[in-house]
Amino acid sequence: PMRPTLSTIAEHSLRNHHVLSPFVLVVAGTAVAIHTPVRHSLFATAASWALIWIFAVSRKGLRRGASLSTTCSLAVFLALGRICDRVICDKEGAWATKGLLPIVAVLVAENRLLPTRFALLSSSPDSDKDDLDGPTEKQTTIATYRILVVASVCALAGLANRFTTSSTLVLGLCSVLFTAIGWTLLENASKAANENVEARRGLVFANGTLSQPNPHGVEKDYLLALVRDVALAMTFLCGTASYFVEPSIFFHGSPWQTTSQSLLNYSVVGTCVLVVLTLTLSNILTFSMISSQGTLHTSFVVVFADLCARLLSGPSFSGVLFTATYVSAFLLFLYVSPGSSAVDVRTVTLLRRVFYAASALSISLLLSFMVGPGRSRSVLPFTSPRYLSGAALAPVHLDLILGHPAAQLIQAAEDDYRHVYSRQSQSLDEATKEYRRRNGLQPPPHFDKWYEYAVRNGVELIDEFDTISRALLPFWALRPSTIRERVRLALGDKENAFIGVMIRDGKIVKIENGDEWQQQATAGMMKDFVQYLPDMDLAFNIHDEPRVIVPHDELSVLVEAAHREIKEAAALKQVLHNSFSSRPSDLNDGKWFDIATTSRFNRYAHQQTWIPSRLSCPMASQARQYEPNAPDNLTAYAAEPLNYIYNQTAFSDICNSPSLSSTFGFFERPNAFSITHELTPIFSQSKISSYQDILYPSPWYWAGKVQYDEKQDTTWENKTNSLYWRGSTTGGFSRNGGWRRQHRQRIVRTLNAPDKAQIIALKESGYEVQEVERQDFDKLIDVRFSHIGQCDEGDCKAQETFFRVTEHAGLQDAWYHKHLLDMDGNAFSGRFYAFLKSRSLTYKMAVFREWHEDRLWPWIHYIPLSLNGTEHLDLVHWFAGGDSQQSTGEESLGERKAREIAERSTEWAGKALRNVDFEAWLFRLLLEYGRVVDDDRMAIGYPGP
Repeated sequence: PMRPTLSTIAEHSLRNHHVLSPFVLVVAGTAVAIHTPVRHSLFATAASWALIWIFAVSRKGLRRGASLSTTCSLAVFLALGRICDRVICDKEGAWATKGLLPIVAVLVAENRLLPTRFALLSSSPDSDKDDLDGPTEKQTTIATYRILVVASVCALAGLANRFTTSSTLVLGLCSVLFTAIGWTLLENASKAANENVEARRGLVFANGTLSQPNPHGVEKDYLLALVRDVALAMTFLCGTASYFVEPSIFFHGSPWQTTSQSLLNYSVVGTCVLVVLTLTLSNILTFSMISSQGTLHTSFVVVFADLCARLLSGPSFSGVLFTATYVSAFLLFLYVSPGSSAVDVRTVTLLRRVFYAASALSISLLLSFMVGPGRSRSVLPFTSPRYLSGAALAPVHLDLILGHPAAQLIQAAEDDYRHVYSRQSQSLDEATKEYRRRNGLQPPPHFDKWYEYAVRNGVELIDEFDTISRALLPFWALRPSTIRERVRLALGDKENAFIGVMIRDGKIVKIENGDEWQQQATAGMMKDFVQYLPDMDLAFNIHDEPRVIVPHDELSVLVEAAHREIKEAAALKQVLHNSFSSRPSDLNDGKWFDIATTSRFNRYAHQQTWIPSRLSCPMASQARQYEPNAPDNLTAYAAEPLNYIYNQTAFSDICNSPSLSSTFGFFERPNAFSITHELTPIFSQSKISSYQDILYPSPWYWAGKVQYDEKQDTTWENKTNSLYWRGSTTGGFSRNGGWRRQHRQRIVRTLNAPDKAQIIALKESGYEVQEVERQDFDKLIDVRFSHIGQCDEGDCKAQETFFRVTEHAGLQDAWYHKHLLDMDGNAFSGRFYAFLKSRSLTYKMAVFREWHEDRLWPWIHYIPLSLNGTEHLDLVHWFAGGDSQQSTGEESLGERKAREIAERSTEWAGKALRNVDFEAWLFRLLLEYGRVVDDDRMAIGYPGP
């Protein structure tokens, strides 16, 4: 009974292939556009054409088919189009010009240069000219140009990408042009095959009958041979290009690759296999449609697939609107195109008027929606914060019509993240050029060794080290000997609390002070690359708190002088030496640290530190206002209606937020506060934004002081749907009621307060702000202190009375909750990486900055929280499924996003927070620092391959 059913399905599929083929092509093309890995797109293309060649050979054999010139012309242009897309190395950027494909295909097809140049048409020039110049057909084609233009505009708008650069646009236009030429040549070859078949006549028998082959069979045979030959050429061209420009996706069993790296390779291979199979189907359908339905109709379908992919990757009102308009244009074009048997003048005129009126109305509505009063663009200002005053300090506007604020922020962050990830350098040459573009001069010596180390260990985001460049920039204004002298003075007094490290002749010859585990971890982080470092002394901060704060007037002069120094170094036309200079005369042989008789560090333990901490802020910033109680610059980092954090960097910039002076523990009474106002190269594990310490990966993480045990974790579905935190009152020392002005106490008090709060509720008319009783959401909040400490006796007792202190809880207890809260203590939180590795969603309130600012992304790997807490309950409510339909039991958007971010953070932590990632970052940092303290820094550097 199954065979008749299958036969019926096959019969209907063949009968309706003109409808089925475009539909399947849209589905396959959409999947290919979304899932093709950018780094291996040429490999996937070559592999798909190889499969097509194998299939064609099995059906046709190796007998001669199309001419060599025809095959080469087709393959070269098609391959050039794919190579252009690969060079763009940005999936969304490559889409930005695809909407021009139909109109470019028309222009290329009407250009007589192609058939004349490549001699693909077998009919005579005269007959072709007569056919092409028929008045009715020409008039109809000209009349449809307006529809083509509208369709192109709509497609370009639907595929628009705000990150697209000029070079990307040029490459995208080249890709469209090459693809259109290749497809036109294929269509011409199909026409030539058809005409050759019709011209063939069989022998005439005595009875007058003709013995001739089946024209359709011969045409199919010719096209199959053409597919075979083009597939072979495409496999060779794209495979060769892939070999030279793309990294291998296969695991070669190298001794330096870890198990996680090999599993990652296997995952990429699996993805490529699925993409290759889908791409094979897409290429076959494209080839078939061009042969049977023409280039123009095929290009419409392919662009529609790109529009669908763009919508699935980033759904928006404008994307849906322009996609619908594009589809309408396509259907109207099919109705009025030359050769259509259904053309009626009155009907056509009416349809055109309706279409043009609807297009104009939709574009006008969209423009008014974007720029009209009370509206704002959905694109958030992810630019550097500006210091504003007055009413301009209010949060930026988020339109609830576009969805829940968290959903909008996640979408914006994902778009930004995809752009950065897809732009990473793929070779040492590219990395060198990108370094020069960002920093204005060549990389430091042994940059090639660092790149090899990073690539060998699978380091992600190979170009994102701007944190290092910003930290070291002011030191370019100082003479190298001055920098070395300040390090000598800092290490010469043990009371300054630094781990001193001496590097001589490519070895650590002396390490002194600090805990033994911290010494071993610091040395262990450098053991695999110390041989490439110059002779130098390094000062690593033992304290949690930062140590260097330079007044703004001096700092601005230093930065300006540093820029001049870097420009001068870049302007020197000399051959750079890819090595450091020999040991300077002011460094000893490494047997001892020189004793300093005075210290330039002043101690302020258990004192308020806001005044010295804000010294490096610009005078125009909110933190430097003369009057007390100056408002925060919420415009720089917060979004309405509940002050969601859209810019974590600006939020952690204390120059924007004078309110931190009375709400953050570090500014109340830090436990150990020893600082200098002189620019000194001190390596610290974390810092406040206004400090000039040089950040490096914490040995705490490298030594695994807080371990995540995967065996004790459980599945997402088995976790309790609540926000969990247990911890102590660290963050500052409490005296005279100072705990009321510290951040941990503030957050715990807010989340457990018996008052009202605001959430964004989903109503029939959409999302809107609603006031609720916090007690109604007790099940969502499980945040408690488990220890009271760092306080005078009276303050400790007051806190024990005020807070409901619970028993001590182990770290592994957290894994049974879907939502985990992490926040600063005395400095950075040592549990953060363990939380990211878990299968739970991490919420993070952080003012302290760490080395990973370029590596971990808010709304991508964790949820950023403000300190005032107005949005905390709403975020937990939304991510916990507060807007789901309880009757259906379906997973809400918030629940799905919570699960996706939790899974993404786990995966990313396994790729970007390994010990080798810490080491690669420190390797790069110390190479950069080694050049800055080199007396011959103008003449050293990696010259490039």
